[in-house]
Amino acid sequence: MIVIVLQVFVSLMLVVGSVLLYAFSVRHRDYEHADRLALFPLEDDDARTPRAESPEHSSQQ
Repeated sequence: MIVIVLQVFVSLMLVVGSVLLYAFSVRHRDYEHADRLALFPLEDDDARTPRAESPEHSSQQ
């Protein structure tokens, strides 16, 4: 009988810990972090692409 009580106690502690970690994650908005990282390259529209050497530099040898 003591094993069942111990198992229920440990299970409840795991549930409470999971709920607390979920609440912490939602409060700090961690659940959106992957979405922000995935969309980050789309925000920078004025980025310059690397250019090849200009003709004036290639003629100087």
